[in-house]
Amino acid sequence: MADTSARILRLLSLLEARVEWSGAELAERLAVSARTLRRDVDVLRELGYPVDGVKGRTGGYRLGRGGKLPPLVLDDDQAIAIALALQTAPATVTGIDDAVARALTTVRQVMPARLRAASEAFDVTSLRNYWEFSAPPVDVDVLRIVGAAIRTGRVLRFDYRDPDGTVAAPGEPGFRPPREVEPHHLVVWAGRWYLVARDHRNRTWHTFRVDRIHPREPGGPAFTPHPLTADDLTRLVVQNPDRGDTPGRWQCVGSALLELPADLVARWAPGGSVVEPVDDAHCRLTIGGWSWAGVAGLFITFDTDLSEVRPPELAATLTRIAQRLA
Repeated sequence: MADTSARILRLLSLLEARVEWSGAELAERLAVSARTLRRDVDVLRELGYPVDGVKGRTGGYRLGRGGKLPPLVLDDDQAIAIALALQTAPATVTGIDDAVARALTTVRQVMPARLRAASEAFDVTSLRNYWEFSAPPVDVDVLRIVGAAIRTGRVLRFDYRDPDGTVAAPGEPGFRPPREVEPHHLVVWAGRWYLVARDHRNRTWHTFRVDRIHPREPGGPAFTPHPLTADDLTRLVVQNPDRGDTPGRWQCVGSALLELPADLVARWAPGGSVVEPVDDAHCRLTIGGWSWAGVAGLFITFDTDLSEVRPPELAATLTRIAQRLA
């Protein structure tokens, strides 16, 4: 009986994880026959869970709407994954430290003793490195508003802060009216949070730094999301030199002109750097580090000619490294 109950909970967990399953897939996952699977589905229906049959060549199942609220059903791998994810939550999001700790405690309290022991074997201590300190903090309330707009498919209205964190008021130099965009994806790259969105009026795609977004209420009308692939997101974030980045908060910050196209450099530039296109074959890269030798080393990794090196401290360090290696 215990094996049967565990299998039915596993079946419920699988049905919650995906919109639709074929009968053959579910039977294979549960290591049971098609007949046993049909019997387990009937048990779930008797318990009040609306499991709908899917017509087709092979037939299948999906969890319908209504009925009982499904409990939190986790298999071993899911429980461990949640415990690890909570312990390694992004350090750049502010206002969630206490919530993360409480969530981890709650999840472990409802685990069976066997799973709790396995979870506690994965206690993780996260030590922030220097690169993480260059990532600007993101307010959890801003993430909540942006995420809700993406989920509900509604236009997001916001002021976009200047790199120094200010928003110009009407009549002041640099004033810009609130942005109105169709939000599609939140992307984390190199420790920074980005919103990929389409301008509501001119339908052009843009990438915004979430730490510079100041939401306005109320939001705008509903819109129909446009499908984006993983390659689209890479192009709009990683390969986009126009994503509004500013140099990280480093002790040493230097720049140089590289004989490489901006989209190539942006793909490999470290977090907290800024890539500015000059022409199709050149760009200016600004990088920060904890020492001038560290900054110089990052420029050297691009293996290309450097010119217009700034400031003099960086130029002198590059010269010194060249003489030492020679």
